[in-house]
Amino acid sequence: MEHTAGHAGDRERTTGTEPPPTRGGPARARVWPAVAVWAATRAVILLCVTRVLVLPGPDVASDVSAIYQGWSEVLKTGTFPLDDVTWQYPPAAALAILSPGLLPFLDYTAAFFAVVLVVDAAALVLFLRAGRRPGGRPAGVWAWIAGVALLGPTAYARYDLMVAAVAAAALLAAARRPRVAGALVAFGALLKVWPALVLCGAAVRGRRARALWLSAAGTAVALTLGFMAAAPGATAFLAFQRDRGTEVESLGALVFHVARHFGWSGQVLLNYGSVEFLGPMVPLVSMIALALTSAAVGWLLLWRLRARELTAATLCDAAFTATLLFTTTSRVISPQYMLWLVGLAAVCLSARASRQALPAVLVLLATGVTLLEFPVWFAHVVASDGQGIAVLALRNGLLVAASLLACRRLWVSTGAGRRPGREPSLSAADPSRTPATAG
Repeated sequence: MEHTAGHAGDRERTTGTEPPPTRGGPARARVWPAVAVWAATRAVILLCVTRVLVLPGPDVASDVSAIYQGWSEVLKTGTFPLDDVTWQYPPAAALAILSPGLLPFLDYTAAFFAVVLVVDAAALVLFLRAGRRPGGRPAGVWAWIAGVALLGPTAYARYDLMVAAVAAAALLAAARRPRVAGALVAFGALLKVWPALVLCGAAVRGRRARALWLSAAGTAVALTLGFMAAAPGATAFLAFQRDRGTEVESLGALVFHVARHFGWSGQVLLNYGSVEFLGPMVPLVSMIALALTSAAVGWLLLWRLRARELTAATLCDAAFTATLLFTTTSRVISPQYMLWLVGLAAVCLSARASRQALPAVLVLLATGVTLLEFPVWFAHVVASDGQGIAVLALRNGLLVAASLLACRRLWVSTGAGRRPGREPSLSAADPSRTPATAG
């Protein structure tokens, strides 16, 4: 007995393997601290959105009662809000706006917070499971917990957390259930467009890749036709988005924040549902922002053509990088947009093969700064004073740094800079260099 046990121990030391974790014990011990921290931080967020704890600045929850609830009343009549230019969302957003109706025993605002809490909890479960899979790590769980908490009450006062959870679920399902992942991508894109970027790093050949693409395309067509048949105005958001200007929190807005101190004659006004700059040179800066977004598209196409080595983490790394580029170059960087990046950063940090750890950390830092920018110091941002410009420059600077670093790491990790014919040697000691078999 003792002799056999000794040889077993020698084999474990020789091979460097460890016995698989039991279903209880160590695995459960790692879960409960995360659940406890999640519960504590979400309790604070709920206290903030219900105004038990009051942060400085505007009431971030007012959009739920003043705008979302109004949209829900219009949607209940069988039409989209065609006469409201602030409705700038794809048709599936109607489901998020109507979701508080699932809890008729609560008023609309309380029910909305409850629905977001449930989705948040579901995302936590997904990240916990992802961290325990082979090749996974628990860092993604903590990134999700911290990222949502760092954004503060805005995380629960917008429906973007729901969208981020859907996009994260699509990425986490892609390797094992490509059809489910494709359907989730399509549904997410019809919630708020950007989850379509999840497909940036998807393979185009192979059985799993075909399943992913066909599922995404088929679901998108079916849902779009269904919404168009169900109610008029399903595509009205396209025209409303076209007329957006330069929002005061965007990267381009820094030009006007500084210019106001040198006699710029424009104004800061509520326009198309957000606080924007209006006046001389604003159309030019908006065009430059669109040009930068177009350049980002061009870079992504070039990367996709040059990429020679798709790894198991390419799908999430590419989705994170693409979303970073589109967010940073956007004419509108609303605080809730940070949730998109938090969700994808958490997916990257859940995969040991990912090369986006440092950009993901920069995104989390930018999310914490965003809480200062909105709502805490939003009055300073609108006034373009030194404090407002500094916090905005810091947040946007972190996003620019994360974007450039993410691009560099995606380019290098997929061999996009190598000449054709120079094949890398794959090291068995580095699982991230193993070509991905999934789409």
